[in-house]
Amino acid sequence: MILQSLELEGFRNYGAARAELSPGANVIFGRNAQGKTNLLEAVYLLSSGRSHRGARDRDMIRFDGDTARLTAHGQAFGREITLELRLFRSRRRETRRNGVKLTRADGRAGMPASVMFEPEDLELVRGGAARRRAELDACISQLRPAYAAALGSFNRLYAGKLKILRDCREKPSLLEALDDYNHGLCRFGARLIFYRASFVKKLAEAAARVHRECSGGAETLTLRYKTERGAETDGTAPAAEEIRAITAALEARQREHREHEIASGTCLVGAQRDDAELAIDEVPARAFASQGQARTAALAVKLAERELMTEELGEIPILLLDDVLSELDETRREFVLSKIRGGQTIITCCEPEETALSGGGAALRVEGGVITGGSG
Repeated sequence: MILQSLELEGFRNYGAARAELSPGANVIFGRNAQGKTNLLEAVYLLSSGRSHRGARDRDMIRFDGDTARLTAHGQAFGREITLELRLFRSRRRETRRNGVKLTRADGRAGMPASVMFEPEDLELVRGGAARRRAELDACISQLRPAYAAALGSFNRLYAGKLKILRDCREKPSLLEALDDYNHGLCRFGARLIFYRASFVKKLAEAAARVHRECSGGAETLTLRYKTERGAETDGTAPAAEEIRAITAALEARQREHREHEIASGTCLVGAQRDDAELAIDEVPARAFASQGQARTAALAVKLAERELMTEELGEIPILLLDDVLSELDETRREFVLSKIRGGQTIITCCEPEETALSGGGAALRVEGGVITGGSG
């Protein structure tokens, strides 16, 4: 998507604001805590359906209001598009595309995509498995609406199973429903594992290539998907066949650990335990990567995501860079700036000179939730 304008009403610290954007590079500058990251969050929320911070709808509404409205005008997939998202404190959000209200069944098919890179993304390398799973889930959900639906079903079943395991000692009758929950988790979990493994296979190749360019060929980045024993897949076989095999493997593991789960009160089997392990020259990056190595690896993963999404969607996703250029050394900064050409990018920084951009674009100042400047 090429975002031409963005209007915010009652979102975070914005009362009413409008940003006119360039189809190329857009620099959002200003002092800290003025709303720069909130603007990026709005773009990511409109494109992906979720906050990159994991915030709840009511937490993104300005403190003195009960609703927020985000409206984006632009072009996506060769057509003019207007996206409107309304958030409410007391009821479910509403999303409209070109004036038509979307239902949950509509999913996010035909919606624009975005990729965000922020300093906290070092946790992709240094953090736990949950952070890497969340990254995969967010990216694949933008590409596969059916995946997002399966993920939602899996998460609801997982929450229900945890409640059963937590409360079954006081209410043993809850265990009567446990096998049904296990069956559903295996069925939806198999879908998650298949599509995650397939995506990681492609992501690993692209990230290794980007990493070689960024590191000058000095190091090799590898990425491997790790799942339950017997449920391994590279996602290359026919989906239906692989998903059936993974489901069977998960159910066998589930039967094996059923009593252990009841005794411990925790879920010991399932897609919620999977990981995408990063290594540099075959050394685990989480434990041994230096600060510079971790930053380069995280950057390579994000830029690889953008490449894969471009190939899949036929359009370049919006690239959102939240105060990351100042975190990079000169070589990495120049590498990032060379990679952002050919699509729309929105960059936040304290001063526009930090980006060293050339060839036009737009510069917008954010001060206390007020946006000035922009594309003419």
